[in-house]
Amino acid sequence: MYPIPQSELSANSYDYESRPLVKPTGFREYDARWLFEKEINLMGVQALGLGLGALLREIGVAPEIVTGHDFRAYSSSIKYALISGLMAAGVRVHDIGLALTPMAYFAQFDLDVPAVAMVTASHNDNGWTGVKMGAKRPVTFGPEEMGRLKDIVIGGKFRYAEGGAYRFVGNFPARYIADLTARPKLKRKIKAVAACGNGTAGAFAPRILNALGVDVVPLDTNLDHTFPRYNPNPEDLHMLHAMADAVRQSGADLALGFDGDGDRCGVVDNEGVEIFADKIGVMLARDLSALHRGATFVVDVKSTGLFATDPVLIANHAKADYWKTGHSHIKRRVSELNALAGFEKSGHFFFNRPIGRGYDDGLVTAIAILDMLDRNPEKSMADLYRDLPRTFGSPTMSPYCADEVKYAVVDKTTSRIQAMRDRGEKLAGQNIRDIVTVNGVRVTVEDGTWGLVRASSNKPELVVVVESPASEARLRDMFKAIDGVLRENPEVGQYNQTI
Repeated sequence: MYPIPQSELSANSYDYESRPLVKPTGFREYDARWLFEKEINLMGVQALGLGLGALLREIGVAPEIVTGHDFRAYSSSIKYALISGLMAAGVRVHDIGLALTPMAYFAQFDLDVPAVAMVTASHNDNGWTGVKMGAKRPVTFGPEEMGRLKDIVIGGKFRYAEGGAYRFVGNFPARYIADLTARPKLKRKIKAVAACGNGTAGAFAPRILNALGVDVVPLDTNLDHTFPRYNPNPEDLHMLHAMADAVRQSGADLALGFDGDGDRCGVVDNEGVEIFADKIGVMLARDLSALHRGATFVVDVKSTGLFATDPVLIANHAKADYWKTGHSHIKRRVSELNALAGFEKSGHFFFNRPIGRGYDDGLVTAIAILDMLDRNPEKSMADLYRDLPRTFGSPTMSPYCADEVKYAVVDKTTSRIQAMRDRGEKLAGQNIRDIVTVNGVRVTVEDGTWGLVRASSNKPELVVVVESPASEARLRDMFKAIDGVLRENPEVGQYNQTI
């Protein structure tokens, strides 16, 4: 019998090499993330594979899965530990090797395989690992599946089965690249910085963009799993600033930045202005709703209010559906509503037919942005951005809060703000107009200024976002008010960045 996983084990010990370590908090709302060696060991990853195999059989999915790994020093070892557990559970494994996460999603369709388990820590710092999983293409696991997987793994409810097998799919990236580039080249001459932060996308993004006719300016495209300059995260200001500098130096029409596993894309315009992903989403929604009038767009609660108020979207009869943050939540909602696209402020974008297959892919997003420019030859990226009604928005700010208490802190914050509304108290100097609690708490006051607090689904942090259609001063008023409520909880630590 396989040993029951332990939540704590001392490193450099007999037990650490003989028993699986799996910290329960690694099972997040829609994927799994752990600090490798501190919160999970290789036997723990093997246990995860055994548990995933058991779950596939439990939910009636054929025991066959695609797997791949991102470019980190330890990801390959983790993938093979996962594979050994899957095979012991009787699962047939199709290994596509070093890959982007959307490449693994594409493989589900291209190889006609029902399930996926991609080993990646996405944009997390080195030391982190994780697995993005799904069993019903194009969606990935949500809270229900992740909760059940946690119960199976932590409870040691494994079962061995015959039939496990392994095959390596040679040169699979060529099939993915061919799928994205089997189309006419762009008519407009576009020069674009391809920023990859030394992550996995560096092996693929420049080739794909070049094949579409883009004049590519490579930025940190050589693979280096030490991430010598910054983490490959196009939501992080360090990477955005580097992209802006490269645009100014090269005279590029824009910069496209890809995260560590290639399922997100960030943008800097031709004037070196760093555009938050939710505003890029509004620009794309404008462009696509002109072609598909009446289209529905799903957006996460961190995103700008313009999806509901922009006059162009209203004129095109576009519909906005604000939903829970998280790639799995938005992906599933896009599928349920048959929406044309879904947009997250983090840069996860989801395009249904005829643009994509419903999953998040940073390269598909980049191509959609390039097509938007191609359809507007008289306008620059900066022009398209200036066409939007102006709002003042913050970056995604993340004060530290331990995994064990972060959801309770959000619940207390929600109750506190609801009580303020019920008592007629003002927030940021104005009456509370609206509260949305679909994911944390998003509170809007009279002039449309709003603030959001939610728990991060993949790190020991809270997420704070504020926006005002009125002024930067009102933006700062809201941040001060939201932060004041949060500071009533001593468990809340320092921010990674503030406005």
